[in-house]
Amino acid sequence: MIRRFNDERDRFFDLRYGLFVHWGLYAIPGWHEQILWRGDTSREQYEQLIHEFNPVNFDPEAWLDLAQEAGMQYLCITTKHHDGFCLWDTKQTDYNIMHTPYGRDVLAQLAEACRKRNFPLSLYYSCPDWHHPNYPNQGRHHEMFGPRATDTPDLDLYYAFVKEQIRELLTGYGPIYQLFWDVNVAEYYNPELNAYARSLQPGLLINNRGPDDGDYSTPERELPEGLAFDRPTEACQSLGRESWGYRSDEDYYSRKFLMQSVDQILAMGGNYLLNVGPRADGSIAEENAATLRAIGSWYGKVREAFDGTYPASYLKSDSYDQVLLTRKYNHVYVHAYQDLQTSSITLKPLDRLPARAVLLNDGRELPVRIAKLPWYWKEKPYLQVQNIPIDEYPGEVLVVRLDFE
Repeated sequence: MIRRFNDERDRFFDLRYGLFVHWGLYAIPGWHEQILWRGDTSREQYEQLIHEFNPVNFDPEAWLDLAQEAGMQYLCITTKHHDGFCLWDTKQTDYNIMHTPYGRDVLAQLAEACRKRNFPLSLYYSCPDWHHPNYPNQGRHHEMFGPRATDTPDLDLYYAFVKEQIRELLTGYGPIYQLFWDVNVAEYYNPELNAYARSLQPGLLINNRGPDDGDYSTPERELPEGLAFDRPTEACQSLGRESWGYRSDEDYYSRKFLMQSVDQILAMGGNYLLNVGPRADGSIAEENAATLRAIGSWYGKVREAFDGTYPASYLKSDSYDQVLLTRKYNHVYVHAYQDLQTSSITLKPLDRLPARAVLLNDGRELPVRIAKLPWYWKEKPYLQVQNIPIDEYPGEVLVVRLDFE
């Protein structure tokens, strides 16, 4: 079992599934949120986008409507990405939303919408900054390829700036659920900074990408191996393979792949943060919204297999049926997070017959038996779930609930 915090942070184990939002000036070219690093645009050219950013269709209520349709329980937004542009009315730099044609505090609007719904809000904050003159851009990963002539690199001065921005974020926008640092390239380690953040918001959860190890791990894109996580974990993934911010010709993952990813992470005891990149006008593309709704439709049917459960794959040994198990009281949930090859699942070494087996995807009851099988002809009879309608649900992850007396 994962060790708990035994304080306000334990809500982390109840808020399992959230919406990640990458949004900023990079939505205008619509190529990648790191276009300065990966593309051919200069900083001078990119920074002129501040004069074009005018998200007149930004509607935080619509974002939250979509998140809730998707079954999500919280939202995390990029307050400042690597480009250094800030989505709130910061007094530490003019490179912010108030100096765009839009001229309104995006974060304030989103925070108010979240407050009205009691919908937890998390804040992403990039450690590298491609705009700030004190950040030591040395050409390391996720950094600019050197300082500008007018820059005055000084890591201590830069983190004094960061501390002031964290103060603004954690004192001006109501209760904040998580602080999501990103990419501590400069290897600035100072536990006092996280302690300061938590002094402003005592129940704040802080990830492991900042000035110390934080409270929880954040694997990105890659699906882990194993049966269960050994520490609090929040995995993150984007709808698109190429980018996190809006990309006009993105290569999107299939809905089935994303469902499999969500199911695996949650069945291993982790949490899941699924990202969308809104367009420059503030709206979310309908194809992205449709994907989130489709995942939400599936998630709503199988959600009981995650809420209040714990990883229980230790109950089975490895076999040709690649499934994961979760458990709650006398219920064991079987997660077919990989495509099933056959219409049955054998749960070796279990040999106890449940009172019933229910396919959560549609509520039908499935036959179960304790049977000696040719595959295990030298072994004892094992529990087998039969007649799983694998061809009826080619686009969903199947989850079966076993009810034991």
